[in-house]
Amino acid sequence: MGTPGRIVAPGLVVAGSASAPFAARLATELGVPLAQSESKRFPDGEGYVRILDDVRGRNAVIVQATAPDNNLVELLLWQDALREAGAAHITTVIPYLGYARQDRLFQGGEAISARAAARAVAGTTDAVITVDPHKEDILAFFGGKARSVSAVPQLSAELARWGVDIVLAPDKGARDRAAHAARLMGARVDHLEKTRLSATEVTMRAKDLDVAGARVAIVDDLIASGATMVTAAKQLKAQGAVAVYAACTHGLFTGNALPRILGGGIDRVLATDTCISGPCNCDVVSAAPAVAEALRPRIVH
Repeated sequence: MGTPGRIVAPGLVVAGSASAPFAARLATELGVPLAQSESKRFPDGEGYVRILDDVRGRNAVIVQATAPDNNLVELLLWQDALREAGAAHITTVIPYLGYARQDRLFQGGEAISARAAARAVAGTTDAVITVDPHKEDILAFFGGKARSVSAVPQLSAELARWGVDIVLAPDKGARDRAAHAARLMGARVDHLEKTRLSATEVTMRAKDLDVAGARVAIVDDLIASGATMVTAAKQLKAQGAVAVYAACTHGLFTGNALPRILGGGIDRVLATDTCISGPCNCDVVSAAPAVAEALRPRIVH
């Protein structure tokens, strides 16, 4: 991938409309001002952004998630506005990186969406920081400008307070993240293994560990529909787990997912604030400290 884009000490933070609370928390963590700005939509749906503070010669951080599509376009406008206004250095912070799951061709004729989005973002910024991308490999699409930070320490600290004994990954491919959380908590780790009994029946259990009498947390990078979490929770409780928690960095909770998860056997849901910007019927910890750590002067590259 090459050396990630140079990180410099930020002078101010600019909040995109998709990530305003996250940006405010990040500015507080860094001890720098949150820039005055405005954004709006014209009647035809096109976006408009404007920096109201003087950013000439200053190091600016723009914070904006890139899903859905209108937020990606808004980010490109913010980057252009900062460059036009004379910012000395632009760091783009993407709390939740959209399009990250389409990182290769699955069928002929498709776009590699992660690459297309990354190239657009990389064109007008000096560095990119994102939180727990779906796969680290996609950072290469930013042309050597991107690095990631992990919110697993923030999630783990909260799960430890809940008394979690076992951390499970939803599948073998996600085990590294679960293992990281388990190490930080001093908990045991395993991954869920599916066994198909028939065309309509599937069993799920921890591959090696016995969950009887344990408080179990299923940890993943994101939760969308939550269907896997619900199926796993019911079966883990049938196997003797006393509580099952679902934890993720990115709480997408598409459709009516959160009530369905909480009503389907999951006792509590934990997410970070990368996607959640308002009241939510789940527990939320901030990933802003993880981003702030990457932006502090002592780790200038």
